[in-house]
Amino acid sequence: METKPKNEHLLALKVMRLTRPTLASPIVVTCDSTDLPGNTLNNELKNDCTALQGMETLTVGQFMVLPQSFGNIYLGEMFSSYLCVHNGSSQLVEDVTVKVDLQTSTQIIPLSGNSGEMKDLPPGGTVDEVIHHEVKEIGTHILVCEVTYTPMNLGATPQSFKKFYKLQVVKPLDVKTKFYNAESDEVYLEAQIQNLTAGPICLEKVSLESSHLFSVSTLNTNGKGESIYGSVNVLDTDCSRQYLYCLKPQLTLLKDPKMMHNATNIGKLDIVWRSNLGERGRLQTSQLQRMAPEYGDLRVTIKDISLKVYLEQSLTFNCRIMNTSERSMDLMLCLESSNSIAWCGISTTKIGTLKPGVSIDIPLCLIALHSGIIVNFVIFQTISGLKLEDIFLKRTYDYDDLAQIFVSQNN
Repeated sequence: METKPKNEHLLALKVMRLTRPTLASPIVVTCDSTDLPGNTLNNELKNDCTALQGMETLTVGQFMVLPQSFGNIYLGEMFSSYLCVHNGSSQLVEDVTVKVDLQTSTQIIPLSGNSGEMKDLPPGGTVDEVIHHEVKEIGTHILVCEVTYTPMNLGATPQSFKKFYKLQVVKPLDVKTKFYNAESDEVYLEAQIQNLTAGPICLEKVSLESSHLFSVSTLNTNGKGESIYGSVNVLDTDCSRQYLYCLKPQLTLLKDPKMMHNATNIGKLDIVWRSNLGERGRLQTSQLQRMAPEYGDLRVTIKDISLKVYLEQSLTFNCRIMNTSERSMDLMLCLESSNSIAWCGISTTKIGTLKPGVSIDIPLCLIALHSGIIVNFVIFQTISGLKLEDIFLKRTYDYDDLAQIFVSQNN
C-alpha cells in the first residue's frame, strides 16, 4: 500500500481561468501622405504581419495569442474558471467534495454547484467542474477552493485542504456625466464613456433607463433612426464617446413645483460591450443624481412664442409667473422698453395675490426695433425689461434674459 509523506494529500487541485485568446495587434503609427514621412509609415503598417489587410488602422490583428497569465478581470464581465481534482495516488478515495467560494470585500459568494455531492475517485480519476460568475464589484477578490475526501483505509479520518487564488477586478470603462437644466423643465444628460481596457471594444448598447419621474429620448441617432456612430461602434483604448439624452418630467411634476425641485433621481446608464473576440460585458451605473435648479421666490418662463419675428412688427406670447416661495405674494408687473425692443400695452399692471405653488399666464406684446446681435451668422434679439415687484416687501425682481428671438428684416 502506498504511503503518503507528511502534509501531502492524495488529491491535487488545479484551477485555470477560461478566457478567449487575444489578437496580436499592430502598433498604429500613420500620417498624411503630404507630411514629411510621406507614405513610409503607411507602407510599414501595411507590411506588418499582424495587421489586418484593408483595416490596418483599427488595431485589429489577424493572429491569435494564447493567454500567458491569469490576465485582467473587468467589472461587468463573466468570470469563468475550470477546476480539476485529480487522484494521483494508487488508492481509492471516497466522499470527494469540492466547495468553491468567491470572497469580496463585502460578501462571500458560493460558486460550486456540487458542494453537497460526494464522489469516489479511483486512481487516476478526476472531478471536473466549470464555474461562472458575473463580476459586480471592484477590488480584490479571493477564490477559495476547499477539497474534502476520505482515504480508503480502515478507520481513516476525513482529510481536507484549501487553496486561495487572488483576483484583481478593475474598471473597464470610465463614465462621466453632466446635467443641463433647461427653462422648459427638460433635463439634458451628457454621458462620456472612455475605454480603460487593454484593447478595443465594441459598444453594443448604451441606453438610459430613466426613473418613473421622467420620460427619456435619445439624441444619438440621425434622421433615419440610425446611430451616429454607425452599426459597429468600435472604441479603442483610452478613446471616448459622448452620448446625449433628453428627459422630460411627468405631468405630476409640472403641476407641483416642490415635487419638481425634489426630483433629483434621473435614472441609470446601461452599457453593454464586447471585446475583440466577442466576450460580453455589461455595466450599469448607480442612480444618477442631478442638482435641482434654484428658482428663488419667483419663476418666469415664456410660453407660446414664435422664435422668428419681423422687424417693427408685433409679437404676442404668454408669460407664465409661478410663485416658488413658501408665502403668498402680492405682485406688480412692470415693463420697460429699450432701444432694441418696445413693449406694447400698459407698462404697469397689478397682478394680485399669488399663492405658493400657483402660476398665472399673462399675455404680452412687443415690437423688435433693431436686428440684434449676430451669433453664428444668425441675428438674435434678447427679450428684456420685465420686472416684478412684491408690493408687501417692496422687493423688485428683474428679468433681462427671458428668451432670444430671430429678427428678420424681410417680410
